[in-house]
Amino acid sequence: MTQRQPGSFLFLQGPPGPFFAHLAAGLEAEGHRCNRINFHGGDWLDWRRQALNFTGDLNAWPDYLDNVLTDLAVTDIILFGDCRPLHERAVTLANERRVVVHVFEEGYIRPDWVTLERGGVNGHSRLPRDPQAYLRLAEGLPAIPAYPPIPASFRQRALEALAYFTAGWLLRPCYPRYRSHRPYPASMEFLGWALRFATRPISRVRAAITQRRLGRNAYFVLPLQLDSDHQIRTHSPFSGMTEAIAQVVSSFARHAPADTMLVIKEHPLDNGLKGWRKVVYRIARASGVSRRTLFLEHGDIQALVTRAAGVVTVNSTTGTLALSAGTPVAVLGVAVYDLAGVTHQGELDTFWVAPGKPQLEIYDAFCRVLVSRCLLRGGFSNENARAHLLPATVAKLCQRIDVDTMDPPARTVSA
Repeated sequence: MTQRQPGSFLFLQGPPGPFFAHLAAGLEAEGHRCNRINFHGGDWLDWRRQALNFTGDLNAWPDYLDNVLTDLAVTDIILFGDCRPLHERAVTLANERRVVVHVFEEGYIRPDWVTLERGGVNGHSRLPRDPQAYLRLAEGLPAIPAYPPIPASFRQRALEALAYFTAGWLLRPCYPRYRSHRPYPASMEFLGWALRFATRPISRVRAAITQRRLGRNAYFVLPLQLDSDHQIRTHSPFSGMTEAIAQVVSSFARHAPADTMLVIKEHPLDNGLKGWRKVVYRIARASGVSRRTLFLEHGDIQALVTRAAGVVTVNSTTGTLALSAGTPVAVLGVAVYDLAGVTHQGELDTFWVAPGKPQLEIYDAFCRVLVSRCLLRGGFSNENARAHLLPATVAKLCQRIDVDTMDPPARTVSA
C-alpha cells in the first residue's frame, strides 16, 4: 500500500486512557504532525502533551474549529464516536473543508477488534448495505485466522475511566462551559458504580440461580445496551432502552411459543442508576409473561447467545456474536450487519416462530470485508490490547487516501 505524504492530524475526544497520546507519538515517528484540542479535564489528563484548550460553549465551537483547521493546515481529524455534539459539528465542518475524518468505535465484530472508519461509523458508515456487494468484495480476500484471544482488563478500564472523570470534575474551573454528551453527571455515575461493586457478590449469586431456572428451556435473548449510547439515541427509533424492552416483551407475549422464555441480559458497563431489573419485571408483569422472563446482571453472553433460539437486539455487537454461532438475529435499529440473508428481515412479531437461519456464506464475506477495510485487532482496555492495536492503527493512518472518495453518505434512521 502506498504511503501518504506527511499530514497534520488533529485529535478530538478519545476513549479514556492513553491510547490517543500513544497514537500521536506513533504518527509523529512516521513524520506527521499531531495536535489535540482538550475540552475537559480528562482529555488533558490522558494527553499530557502540547494541546489547545477549547473553553467556549457548543455554539462557539464551529468557528473555533474552523480557525484551527486553517491555522494548523489540518489534513485529518481523529476522534472516538461520531455522534457526540462536538464531534457531529466537527464532522460536518470537516466534510465541507475536505478534511478526512477517522472515527474510532468499539469493534463491529466481537471480541478483540476495534473499528476505524473514514467518514463515520455505525449508522453513518460507508459500508455497503447490499449482501451481494459483500460477496463480490470478498472474492480473493483471505479467511480470518483463528487468532488467540486478547486478555481484557475490566479493572484497568474502570480505573482509567474513573481517573478521566475525576480529572474532569477537579478541573471544571478550567473548562467551565463543557457539557458532557452523557446523560448523568460524573458524580452520579460514580455512586452508581460504587453500589454495583458493593452488591456484586449478591448479584452474581442471583444470576447463577436465574440461569439454573433457565435449564433446558428454549429461550430468546435481548441484550441491553446503554441508554447513553448513541446507537440507541441516534441510530434507533427508541428514545431509550425502556421503550425497546416494552416493544420486545409485548411482541414476545403475543407471538412467541408458550414454552419459550425471554432472557434479558444487562450490559456489563451499565452504571446501575436505572435499575433495569425492576423495569424489566414491571414490563413483563404488565404483559403477563413475568414467569417466562428472566433478567441477568451477569453471565457469559457468548454461551448464552450460542444456545439461544434467537437474539433480538436494537443494534448491539452482541448480534455478531450470535451470527458467528449461527443463531438467528432480529435487529430493531440501524446496524451494519443488518443484511438480507444474514438477519431477520420481517416484522418482529414473526421472528419468534420463523426466525430463519443466517446465511453463513454472506456473513463470512461480510466479516472478511470488514477486516480488510475497517477492523483492527486489539482494544483500548489495557496495555496488552493497546500494544496489538497501536502499530496496525499507525500503519492504516499512514496509507495514502483518495480524498475524492470521501463524500459523506446519505443515511437515515427510520422511526
